[in-house]
Formats: sequence, C-alpha cells, structure tokens
Amino acid sequence: MDALKFINAKSKGKRQPVYVLSGDEDFLKRHCRTIIESHILGDTDPAYALTVYNGEDLDFSTVRNELDSVSFFSEVRLVIVEQAEDFVTKFRPTLEKYLAQPSSVGVLVLEVKSFPATTKLAKALPEDAHLVCKGPPDYRLPLWCVDWCQTHYDKKIATPASQLLVELVGTGMGQLDQELRKLRDFVGDRPSIEAKDVDELVGKSREQIVFRIMDAVGEGKTEEAVRILVELLDHGEEPMKLLGGLGFQLRKLARVARARKQGATLEDAFAKAGVPNFPAARDAARRQLNHLGMARLEKIHDWLLELNSGLKGGSELPERLQLERLVVRLARPRS
Repeated sequence: MDALKFINAKSKGKRQPVYVLSGDEDFLKRHCRTIIESHILGDTDPAYALTVYNGEDLDFSTVRNELDSVSFFSEVRLVIVEQAEDFVTKFRPTLEKYLAQPSSVGVLVLEVKSFPATTKLAKALPEDAHLVCKGPPDYRLPLWCVDWCQTHYDKKIATPASQLLVELVGTGMGQLDQELRKLRDFVGDRPSIEAKDVDELVGKSREQIVFRIMDAVGEGKTEEAVRILVELLDHGEEPMKLLGGLGFQLRKLARVARARKQGATLEDAFAKAGVPNFPAARDAARRQLNHLGMARLEKIHDWLLELNSGLKGGSELPERLQLERLVVRLARPRS
C-alpha cells in the first residue's frame, strides 16, 4: 500500500502481526510509524509496550522473545527494527515461518530501504501491512503540498505558492512540511497562503543562506565557497534545505543562459528568468554567468537532479560530500 494512502485513510484496518516500511522517504516512514504505534498501543504507555532495535547484528531470537513478552501494564508488545536490511536478509526463512504463526500479543515493524515483491516473504505479507514510503514524483510535489496543507494544517495554499515553495525548499517532504507549518502560523487567521507569503517567509531566508556561497562561486573562490558551505552545515542547516536554496538560484542562471542562446538580450533574459531588477542582484548574476560559462550552465539541471537523488539515498557518499562536490564543480575555474 502506498504510504500516503495509509496516512490519509480514516480506518487503518485490522492489526497486522508484521508491518514493513520500505522506501527512501524518511518523512513518510516517520508518519506511518507514528500511526502504527497509535493504532497498536492506543492509550498504553510506550515505556511498557514498545521496544526499538537497530537491525545490524540483531538476532531473531531476541526479537521473538520480546514479541512474546507483555508487562503488567500492557497486553500488547510492539517491536520496531530500524535499518533492518541485514536482519531481513539473514532471517528471511525464519521471518516467513514467523508470519505463518506469529505472536498472539506482539507486532513487528521492519524498516528497510527496499523490499522486493518477488520474495516469498513479500508475497505472504498482506497489502495493508507493506507500506511503500516513496514520495510522489517531483512534478507532483506542489499538488501534494496543497493537499497536505489543507488536510493537516487546515489551511489552503494557492498553486503558485506551492510551486514557489518547492522551488525554494527543494523536494524533501520533511522540509516542505516544516515550511508549511511555519507558513500556517505566519498567515494567522487568513484562510489561504499566497505566493507573496512564501516569498516573504521562505524566499528571503533562502537568499540569505545561499548568497554568500553564490557570491564566492561568482568570484571563482573555491575554498571560500566550500568553507561557507561547511560552516552552514556545522550550524545545523539541512542539506535538502541548502540544495533548495542553491537550486533556486542556479535554475535562474540556467534560464538566463537558455534565453540568451535563443537570442534574447541579457536584460530580457534576466527578466524572463526572474532575476531581481536591482543593480546588486544583476551584477552578481553577471559575475556568476561569466564564471560558469555556457558548458556548465547547460549541465546545472542534470547536476541538481543527481544531487537531489543522492541526498534521498541514491548515493553512498555522505550528504556533506555530495554538496561539497557540487560547490567545487561550480566554483572551480573553467576547464
């Protein structure tokens, strides 16, 4: 079952002995996990009924004993195994047998990145018990923002506002959710969030975050650009948030380059791309365009897609290193 369908469903169905949360969208996993905990435990204090393990070097007998254990304060036991890939691989036949004769009091939740549908374990699992935590395609995220904001924050967000939000923040659902919550509070009693609200609350903060990096890029100061990036990360900035801000500026430059290639004057290209019409902004854009050159400007879209996928789990490289690699690509002298 799709995780969003499960989250939005009014009825969560009957209790399953085993749930599998698969996919690379941690935001959806967290929501599904919270719902399962509430569904299984009800008013029971989790301290007496919930156990969480890391799947690395975990033995099935430990999990089985926990599943069969109940306390004086609870008649149910919920066991969650995080990062359960190795655990599932190692004990797949045992899990298949367990699913056929599960504990009468315990519920097992397995969190994995992938869960191939061709395995016996997957085929034996009811559809309602396998929750696929994969976000919608990037082009559908503005629509998801509209639905999520209405459903969870009781606030409308105009389509242009949701499109701008995704462009500014990036495609991380957790970051989008955080910004929607802030926007709800920002507009107060007003019934709808408009594009000007997104620009005021989100846009300006993103510009401040990336301005120093892009300024260093325009000057070709590679070490300075990386130092600023590391400083921001060390102060707690989220990688997807930084990607959203950088992507917002870089896509503008790519649109300028595309318009120039089609014959537009530089000033017309600036206007079409949405570069603000004041001297400091356009002077900075000129420096960045001159530094990057057409060859790199034409690769920006692909680089951003690659980094977006990598930060969502598509790369084994640390998130920091992935961002540093993009900044080095941008700031180094032309080849």
